[in-house]
Amino acid sequence: MRTRRLSALVFSVFLLVQGSCGKGEVSAPLPPANPPASALESIAAVDLLKDITRLASDEFEGRAPASRGEQLTLDYLEGRFREMGLKGGAEGGGFRQKVPLVGITANPNVRLSVTSPRTSVILDYGTDFMAWTKRVAEEAEMDAELVFVGYGTVAPEYGWDDYKGVDVKGKVLVMLVNDPPLEDENMFGGKAMTYYGRWTYKFEIAAEKGAAGCLVIHEAGPAGYPWEVVSSGWSGEQFDLMTPDKNAGRVAVEGWLSLKAGQALARMAGKRFHKWKEQAASPDFQPVPLGLKASIKLRNKIRTLDSSNLIAKLEGSDPVLRDQYVAYVAHWDHLGVGNPLRGDSIYNGAVDNASGTAALLELGETFAALEIPPRRSLLFMAVTAEESGLLGSKYYAANPVYPLVKTAAVINMDSMNMWGETTDITVIGLGNSTLDETVRTIARRQGRTVRPDPEPEKGYFYRSDHFEFAKEGVPALYAESGVDYVGKPEGWGLEVREKYTAEDYHKPSDEVRSDWDLSGVVTDVRLLFQVGYQVANQEELPRWMPGTEFKAKREEMLRAAGVVP
Repeated sequence: MRTRRLSALVFSVFLLVQGSCGKGEVSAPLPPANPPASALESIAAVDLLKDITRLASDEFEGRAPASRGEQLTLDYLEGRFREMGLKGGAEGGGFRQKVPLVGITANPNVRLSVTSPRTSVILDYGTDFMAWTKRVAEEAEMDAELVFVGYGTVAPEYGWDDYKGVDVKGKVLVMLVNDPPLEDENMFGGKAMTYYGRWTYKFEIAAEKGAAGCLVIHEAGPAGYPWEVVSSGWSGEQFDLMTPDKNAGRVAVEGWLSLKAGQALARMAGKRFHKWKEQAASPDFQPVPLGLKASIKLRNKIRTLDSSNLIAKLEGSDPVLRDQYVAYVAHWDHLGVGNPLRGDSIYNGAVDNASGTAALLELGETFAALEIPPRRSLLFMAVTAEESGLLGSKYYAANPVYPLVKTAAVINMDSMNMWGETTDITVIGLGNSTLDETVRTIARRQGRTVRPDPEPEKGYFYRSDHFEFAKEGVPALYAESGVDYVGKPEGWGLEVREKYTAEDYHKPSDEVRSDWDLSGVVTDVRLLFQVGYQVANQEELPRWMPGTEFKAKREEMLRAAGVVP
């Protein structure tokens, strides 16, 4: 390990004598308003690449929760944080917060039968559909009528209800992915996806309505990823948090239909898929019984297990503010060993998210090397089971080691920029909080601009770990790489993103590449370091902006703690 103690001698002479100086008491030195230039310069591509290469190596077996890969990953991360001199930030002063999970593996030798009074069709697992259950049971089945419910959305604030009071209890619901595609910018975020468009919401609302099953029709454009991501990501063992009722409140069978299978269902029902979509885009849409019946029986292997979030801590220098926290978050997990693609079965997850985890380590090392720590304390959290539905962050948000009311901000890193310098940086959910202005200030120092998500329809704000903190009211920042690359033609950045999504995202080919240019990730990590440094030192707490759905939760939390929002 390299040593990087950063000199702040010019500040050490400013030991402020307190009013009771006759007693010989002195206050701690104040951290400088801006971090030393040497701190920023110490964030280096060679160090990031070293950590990414190790975490994404075949030895770590794709970093699946509750696997040998998890143990290797956690040992490596804890070892690195200990070398930096950071303390364990979990319960009892250790580094690991236990996250109890249940693993459910459905037998893939199963087919989905769809019948009508005139004909029947058998759909193949992996090709035509993916299905699973989150109920902790050795068997789960559905054998019920299919009802098309459009986008399956109930959004009172938009005057939208796809159910119109129709009783769908015991039915199998068929839904479209994403939000209704409306031209009105005031409806469902305009082009940007809302939480109503996420598959997690669709399964939640189906359970709330008492459905026996829920099948979401996949389309690559609205979903934001190809069918191969579905077939690989939802095959094999599926993880969930264990609930007291063993997840009995979930629908019996959750799943996806391929676009081809969805089109076939429409034809069986005497409809055309594009007509379904036209009907579903209207607030007057009514649920449509299809005259079809779907049957499937899943046989499962069940195991209960413990995974871990890993938390390192740097205590703040202010005797009062050190009891507040700025948390950097990245998920350490990926998909482990799965279905072979082109002869490779290890899903290494180099970009997603060895890159974000490496950035977390680099930030920890840079903060740990400061002569004077920031006033607030810093947390460096590597969370588990993000790929299974943000489970590690969800568990921490429900069981925080440090009170969420005292958590000033969360800064999330998921899939960093490996393709070079950009003149901009993207803030997912731009306009949500005052953290955005902090980003703008620092970006200007770098000669860069801040832009909103160029692909808002893909709903990235709801797809990474910061969201679980935001739902509980904690101001959260999720910044990604920009899209205007230095020395590249206009549009090149989006082409690179689309190519990665199509060819490497959630596939074994997400590996360390010889053609990477890490200058961009270095610039981004330097920016995120300065954001955290400023938030950890400033007097005021970050705030949600008016109209943001998380603002009321935060203000309620602060008032309950006796703090004026």
